[in-house]
Amino acid sequence: MNHSADYKIVLAARGVTKCFGLTKALDKASIEIKAGEVHAVIGENGAGKSTLMKVLCGVYREYEGTLCFQGKSVTLSNPHMAQEMGICMIHQELNLIPHLSIAENIFLGREFLLPVGLIDTQRMRSQAGDLLDKLDLHIDPNTPVCQLRVGQQQLVEIAKALAFEARVIIMDEPTSAISDHEVDILFRLIRSLTERGVAIVYITHKMEEVFQIAHRITVMRDGCVVGSHPAQDVTEDQVVAMMVGRDIKDFFVKTEAVQETDVFQVRDICLEHPTRPDDYLVDHVSLSCRRGEVLGLFGLMGAGRTEFLETVFGAHPKTSCGQVWIEGQEVTIRSPRDAIQAGIALVPEDRKQKGLILSMSVRDSISLASLRQVESFGFLNARLEGNLADDYVKRLEIKTSNRYQKVKNLSGGNQQKVVIAKWLATNPKVLLLDEPTRGIDVNAKNEIYKLISELALSGMAIVMVSSELPEIIRIADRVIVLSQGRQTGEFSHGQVTEELLLKAALSGQETRRVNKNPLPLGNMD
Repeated sequence: MNHSADYKIVLAARGVTKCFGLTKALDKASIEIKAGEVHAVIGENGAGKSTLMKVLCGVYREYEGTLCFQGKSVTLSNPHMAQEMGICMIHQELNLIPHLSIAENIFLGREFLLPVGLIDTQRMRSQAGDLLDKLDLHIDPNTPVCQLRVGQQQLVEIAKALAFEARVIIMDEPTSAISDHEVDILFRLIRSLTERGVAIVYITHKMEEVFQIAHRITVMRDGCVVGSHPAQDVTEDQVVAMMVGRDIKDFFVKTEAVQETDVFQVRDICLEHPTRPDDYLVDHVSLSCRRGEVLGLFGLMGAGRTEFLETVFGAHPKTSCGQVWIEGQEVTIRSPRDAIQAGIALVPEDRKQKGLILSMSVRDSISLASLRQVESFGFLNARLEGNLADDYVKRLEIKTSNRYQKVKNLSGGNQQKVVIAKWLATNPKVLLLDEPTRGIDVNAKNEIYKLISELALSGMAIVMVSSELPEIIRIADRVIVLSQGRQTGEFSHGQVTEELLLKAALSGQETRRVNKNPLPLGNMD
């Protein structure tokens, strides 16, 4: 995006150093945010991006260095003070009260009052409605936030920032949980805000977004700012090299595994729609995956990919049906326990809610799904647990101070490795991966790609869901496309293109490109 105007610096951090105990999270970091500019801040997880942003919006008060707002040195005592000055941050972990309404969340702590001292709910509702209209979110402002999808909740967070008439809005991974349509709305809003002189600080791991929306790109690594350039002056490869400290040529190159006989076969997997009788979230899906194969599942939001994996894993026994074979033997799956015993493991899309107990240690998290391996005479054996954890920490190169570190203190990429380690410890024959690289940085993604390739080379059958077209094309040996719960396309690695995948994802008719052998009959339930 071209941006030649010399806009005024509205917010700046100069020489900021922030330590947590002996760990230096920021090391003399400096950044200048200009009015009317989209300033992308990128870097690996743990690079210091979020820490620097929390200094800028008053979350962290104790640090070395200086902050300047509109040319004057300031000390921000708390986030409320920053908001009153016009500096707002939209966190990736949403800060909404689930059982309050949209309007109540938007104006929480600064409610409009009637002359008699009561809350002016009508005025709050009216202004909240106006804000939602700007975001193309046509929902009653009285709706409780808990009834909204995650993507809609993200837009409510943005509405809160708009309500403050902010001069600087910091957006931390704002598109991580919203649809393509909602992303388009967000980008139009960002452009409208910058035209009015609002400064946007945009944190993301999605490189295509950086070059689509940003005027300036600042790269952080190990708590330091290693480069800051106009977006039109750098390439994606140059940015990635700055992020990881090495050349892009060192990155993942797919290794072809020897693909033998089918390990995993399913036929006519169905999942009933919860509110529409005679309709399905997953509608008669049949597929197979060979030993050593990475089978990609692609589709747009609502295509039924996650629901398919959950159904195969036994998460919806009362509303699903179909047939499953492992190594040619039909298996009955009525629960996740049945799936695990059959040799199936599922790494869920939401690692924090469904994949981890954040307060647990790395050791306890890794052994959680395979406790029988680490027990002696009915009691957990600390030595066996420790050996299991140490083995996977080494094999997966999990960056942790020790096996007792709580997983909530790990980076997103290392948290994902812990989830994968937990399921690998069950010795699965089939590994189901649901968006395994969502929300992690480019270097961590590269490490996950290498791990998937190594697992395939070891003979494991892998089914991987991804919303990122370049990723699924890069990693998968074969891709199956779902649309509205049905299969609409199947493509081999040499045939697949982004255009073909999108056409199939938007289509209601099958466009098969690879012949499959018919699957045997059986009964899942």
